[in-house]
Amino acid sequence: MNKNRTGICLAVLAAALYAINAPLSKLLLAHLPPTLTAGFLYLGAGLGMVVIASARRLRKVSRPEARLTKAELPFTLAMILLDIAAPVCLLFGLRATTAANASLLNNFEIAATAVIALAVFREAISPRLWAGILFVTLSCLLLSFEDLASLRFSYGSLLILLACVCWGFENNCTRKISSKDPLQIVLLKGIFSGLGSLVIGLCIGERVTVLWSVFAALGVGFVAYGLSIFFYVYAQRLLGAARTSAYYAIAPFIGVLLSFALFREAPPYTYFIALALMMVGAWLCSQDKPLFRKKMPPPDTGGDPPDH
Repeated sequence: MNKNRTGICLAVLAAALYAINAPLSKLLLAHLPPTLTAGFLYLGAGLGMVVIASARRLRKVSRPEARLTKAELPFTLAMILLDIAAPVCLLFGLRATTAANASLLNNFEIAATAVIALAVFREAISPRLWAGILFVTLSCLLLSFEDLASLRFSYGSLLILLACVCWGFENNCTRKISSKDPLQIVLLKGIFSGLGSLVIGLCIGERVTVLWSVFAALGVGFVAYGLSIFFYVYAQRLLGAARTSAYYAIAPFIGVLLSFALFREAPPYTYFIALALMMVGAWLCSQDKPLFRKKMPPPDTGGDPPDH
C-alpha cells in the first residue's frame, strides 16, 4: 500500500473513531456541564496516550520518532489553546441543537481547514477540492438557519461553526508539527487542553454531580479524541492538512446514523437537502488529487530515539 492510500485509510479510521463524539457527548451533557465535559474528554485522550506510552516501555518497543523542540513551541501552544476553545464551543452548541445537526455541521471544519491552509500556511488546494468545500459550506449555511422564512440563525449552530473554525486553525498548527511523535502530540493536547478546560469550568462554577459520568467522559475522550487524533496526525504527515480534513468528512455521516439510533430525532426537510449537498461536497473532496506530488522527507529522529 503506497503512502497516499495509507494516509487515506488513517484519515478514515480517525473519522470513524471521532464520529461517536457528538451523540455520546450529547448524552454526557445531561450529567456533566459543558466545560467540564470538554476537559474530561481531552483528559481522557491524554491519559490514554500515557497508558500506550507505558505499554511501549514495558514491551521495550522503540520507535524512531522525533520529539518536539523549542522551534515547535508556538505551534504547540496554539494547538493547546485552540483545543480548549473548540470543544467548549461545540458542547455549548450541542445543548442548543440536535446531535444529528451538530454531526453534519462538524463538516465545516473541512472548509475552515482548507481556507486557513491556503491563506495562512500557503498549502496548495486543487479546483476539485475547492468545489467540494463550496458544497460543504452551502450545506452548513442551510443547517445554520432555524427558520428559512425569517432567516434566523441558530445559536447552537453558530457555536458549532465557531468550534470548526478553531479546529481549522488547530489542524494547521498540528500539521506544522506532524513530523514529530504523534503520541507525544496527542499526550500534550490531551493533558494540557483537558486541564485548561477543567480549570475554566471550575472557575465559572461548574461542578461534577454524577461520578460515573466522569469515567464515561474519559472513555469517550480516549476513543473519540485520543485514538482519533493519533491516527489523524499520521494521516496529516502523508496527505497534508487540507486533504486529511477532506477525507475526515465521513465522520459526520457516521455520527448522524448514531444520533438517529440514540435519540430518534426527526429532522426537518431542510436537513435532507443539506445532507445531499454535504454528500456531494464530501465526495468531491475525497476524489481530490494533489496538485503536485512532493516527497515527504523522512522523519527527523532528532538523535537518539525516544525511550517509549
